[in-house]
Parts: sequence; structure tokens; C-alpha cells
Amino acid sequence: MMRKILRIIIAIILGSLTYVLCNFLYIGYLKPIDFFEQVPEKFDFIFALGVALLVLIICYITVSSIITDLILKQMKSLEELFTKMSLKEIVINVGGIFVGLIIANLLGIAVLQYGPIGTLIILALNLIFGYLGYQIAQRKKEEIKILESSPAVEHEIAKPKVLDTSVIIDGRILDILKTGLIEGKILIPTFVLEELRHIADSSDALKRNRGRRGLDILNEIQKQLEVPVEIVEIDYKEIAEVDSKLLKMAQQLDAIVVTNDFNLNKVADFQGVFVFNINELANAVKPVVLPGEDMEVTVIKDGKEDGQGIGYLNDGTMIVVEGGKRHIGETIKVLVTSVLQTAAGRMIFTKAKDE
Repeated sequence: MMRKILRIIIAIILGSLTYVLCNFLYIGYLKPIDFFEQVPEKFDFIFALGVALLVLIICYITVSSIITDLILKQMKSLEELFTKMSLKEIVINVGGIFVGLIIANLLGIAVLQYGPIGTLIILALNLIFGYLGYQIAQRKKEEIKILESSPAVEHEIAKPKVLDTSVIIDGRILDILKTGLIEGKILIPTFVLEELRHIADSSDALKRNRGRRGLDILNEIQKQLEVPVEIVEIDYKEIAEVDSKLLKMAQQLDAIVVTNDFNLNKVADFQGVFVFNINELANAVKPVVLPGEDMEVTVIKDGKEDGQGIGYLNDGTMIVVEGGKRHIGETIKVLVTSVLQTAAGRMIFTKAKDE
């Protein structure tokens, strides 16, 4: 039924165009000839209408079927395309087309005076600018999404945060997000997901477990937290390294990279990209230890220098004990001599109190 209706509509449109064209040609070029001047005026209408009806019938029998098949095929493709899109993407794309059509019709005002030719020009402008509006909306949709208003005020003013692979696998980001310390939208680029998937499929058992842990952490972030999380379908084919892609994305979206990778932190500082390093956060909230204070530590192994012993606090801070090698396996009291703080972590230098 739909096919038949489309064939009729196409035939009518082609017949109508033929009528307008015949009427224009007859009045403009044939009527001034002496022979046609003697023809009654009512024949002008009959002549154009007859030709139009003849074209309408021929078009219905021949080309309307071909054109209808092409239209139905394109409609099916559009249906599949819009079905795969989210509601936000549909609104963005329709908005781009709408803006393009407005520009086309504003430009078309200047050619309205040229009759049928002006109408064809306006039609062509609508097709061209409508398509351009759609393409621009497609390319800029990620930036448009970032600029969208969020339900919570704090997420409106905060910059989006881009998570890198290392911080997802680390897992502490989940606990940090639960505290509400990090504001703004959380962005997970598809190339980071792809890297996690490759790690999770690795033949190496350790890498495979790390990759699966990262995917589990992502699922927990999406399910448990009220923080808006968005998977960003973006990639930079010309860039091979994931870290470089992260920095490029952060620059384009004016976002903050969340990581625990010391080297990425340094490169980001050089390129002017702001980084939130959770190792620095962990170091900042560790208990402050001052030279001259006493503490207890269990010496578990020997150090690099002769006679040194190594122990650790509960938070993972390394403690170097001078003269602690002979106390390996023992819990002893030590005196803090100095503290070395770096972006990669903190080291506490001590000496055994019995010395």
C-alpha cells in the first residue's frame, strides 16, 4: 500500500513539474510565434495539462517504481540509523539540519524573484545546507554533549574528568568518587575501553586479571554512583599511543585527566593539561611524620645499602631503617631522621633506637 501511494505521489510531482515547465515554455517561446498567436487562450491550459497528464501516466508506469524502490531503501537505512542513535544524538542531529535549513531559506530569499528557476535554487540550497548541518552536528556532537546542562549545579560548573586505563585498573578511583570529592561528569573514551578489553583478553594471567578488574571497577562506577558517567565515542586514528590520545581529548574538551601514571603526569604538565593524580592525593592525606618522632615498624627485608632494612606502613609508605638488616622479621622502635616526598610516593628514613 505504501509503495503504491509513493508511486502515485512521485508521478503527480513529475507531472506537476512538467505542467509548470510546459506552460512556461509555451507562453515564453511558442506563443509569440504568429501561428500560435491565433490559437485560443484556453488551449494554452489544455495543451500544458495534456502534456502533464501524458508524462504523469508514463512516469507512473516506468520510472515511479524505480524511484519508489530507492526511496524505500533510503527510508529503511534512515530507520536503522536513528534506531541506533540515542535520543540526545537524534535531537542534536535534527537541530543541525534545522539550522542548515534556516540558513538555506534566508539565502533563498534573494532568488525568489526568478520564478521556477529560483524555486529550484532554493530546493538545492535546502538540500546542501541541510546535509551540511547534519554533518557538522555529527562531528561536533561530543563537544555539544559536554556543554549540555547537568541536573546538579555542581556538575554544571565543574570540568569533566577523563579516566585513564591505569587509574581504572588501580581501583581506588571508585572509593574516591564515593566520597564526592571529584565533581563533574566522568568521561570514559572508547579507546580506553578497547585497551582494557585487550588487557582482559591477554594470555598473561596477571595482565588478564588486571584488565578484568578494570572492567569490574567501571561497572561498579556506573551502577553504584550518582556521578554522571559517559562513554565517549571518540578516537584519533593518526595517534598510536593511548596516553597521547587522552591528552589530545582533554585539550579539545577542556577536561581534566585522572591518572596515577607518573610519566603521563609529567607529559601532561609539559603540554598544559591539568591532571588529577590520585597518588598525590593519597600522599596528601597520609599522616604527617616529622623528623625526631618515634614509630614502630616491622623490618621485612634488607635494603640497597649495606646494613639497611626495609619496612612498610599500612598505607604502603616505604620505611628505610639504617642498621635494620639484623632486625629482619622483628618489630622494632625507630627514630625518624628524614622524609622524602615525591609525586611517585613518600619514603621515610629512620634508624633503630637501640643505636
